[in-house]
Amino acid sequence: MTVHRPEPDRDSREWWERVARREFAVQRCAGCGADRFPARAFCPACRSEEWRWRAVPPEGRVESWIVSHQPFVPGLAAPYVVVMVRLAAVPGCLVHGNWRGDREPRGGERVRAVFRDVGEDLTLVDWEPAR
Repeated sequence: MTVHRPEPDRDSREWWERVARREFAVQRCAGCGADRFPARAFCPACRSEEWRWRAVPPEGRVESWIVSHQPFVPGLAAPYVVVMVRLAAVPGCLVHGNWRGDREPRGGERVRAVFRDVGEDLTLVDWEPAR
């Protein structure tokens, strides 16, 4: 079985480093102040190439989800649920992750991120129902 791992690139490397430290952040454009995720080299709103990372609460609402029958993530047996979460602090940002609830997610449900180590050099962001 081939296991697919995220491959950090020039734009996402710092995101993965922050996740490994249990930090949750998005990029903020230094030109117009727009927040964005995923990480990019330039702002899609004003095209500025100046930005910084901004910590945001790892909370949001379930936008959508799928049931994956392919074992793409290390340590997860198929089938598993992948959710798309709209961040509360940055409604324009959508983040994907594995579902850690003991039931199926519900559209609009409040969730919070949990960090999961899947090896010495990889930490993922999963989502569980908010308490």
